[in-house]
Amino acid sequence: MSSYTVLGMMSGTSLDGLDLALVRLEETNGHWSHRFLKTGCTDYTSAMRQRLEQAIRMPAPELLAFHAEYGKWLGKQAKAFLADYGETVDAIASHGHTVHHLPQKGFTFQMGCPQHLALEAGIRTIGDFRSLDMALGGQGAPLVPIGDRLLFGAYDFCLNLGGISNISFEKDGKRLAFDIGVANMLLNALSRLASAAFDAGGEMARKGVLIPEFLNRLDALSYYDLPFPKSTGYEWFSSEVWPIAKARKEAPKDLLHTAVVHIARQIARQVSTLSTRKESSLLVTGGGAYNTFLMEVLQEKLPEGVTLVIPDSEQIAYKEALVFALLGALRLRGEVNVLSSVTGGSRDSCSGVLFEP
Repeated sequence: MSSYTVLGMMSGTSLDGLDLALVRLEETNGHWSHRFLKTGCTDYTSAMRQRLEQAIRMPAPELLAFHAEYGKWLGKQAKAFLADYGETVDAIASHGHTVHHLPQKGFTFQMGCPQHLALEAGIRTIGDFRSLDMALGGQGAPLVPIGDRLLFGAYDFCLNLGGISNISFEKDGKRLAFDIGVANMLLNALSRLASAAFDAGGEMARKGVLIPEFLNRLDALSYYDLPFPKSTGYEWFSSEVWPIAKARKEAPKDLLHTAVVHIARQIARQVSTLSTRKESSLLVTGGGAYNTFLMEVLQEKLPEGVTLVIPDSEQIAYKEALVFALLGALRLRGEVNVLSSVTGGSRDSCSGVLFEP
């Protein structure tokens, strides 16, 4: 086969909902192209969001029961999403929702049992994309860089601004990538202090003022000085980032303003170190690309000659779901879909476990 129709499903650390992207992927002489057939986002109810937030603290029996329940829920969402699509879907590729990610201890856990998902949806499902790489000594993340290489290789850097910010790029014929640090996870948490789910367009942050002490504390987080490959997640945010933020007494708009400056500074710092050309392009996707104020501050802090590229809203919102569809297609072909150059694993791998309905 050289053409695949795959439903990619992704739930990110920012907990804004379940992204679904039905994609037609075609391979011709080693070159991949894609076309969105249908996209959508299922918002989490406040109850579901709260349970997913609390999952990290659940005892094992409760966590595994929720794993099965959430897998069934994912299957129902997939079935409803595909109800009016009359053609064959080759597979569902589901990332699940990361609850635990502790590469230093050798394990990761994505909520949403793929077997339950497959049975509910009635479609072959590929899940558990991270465990093989972690068993090979890797971080189990990031996984999107293979998609950056195969689908978005025209850009010098690919930046994703989800709950965590991550970047990928080519160097000496290898794809490299790592998690830069915190992004929407902090902005959304600070927005909730002002009784908002998120800071639309960064308008609250725009009205705020910088808090130098808060900025310095964030910039001094030890994670930023670790060498890559590296990845992080909610554990780091809850244990090291959020305690600094929640101790502040300033207005939410000022905290948001400072957080935006921090996020932009850390991204610009990395791009400045990595950029080797006078002119280069930085593709930005993920929810943070909608934050106009963040984009303005980032462009201001980037080195001269680095241009932000913000694509159409479908690419912004569904790039990760698209890439998981690609990971699924590569798994069906038995081809490499996880790069050891970005994860630190002992070798490249063809990851993902197939679950039949």
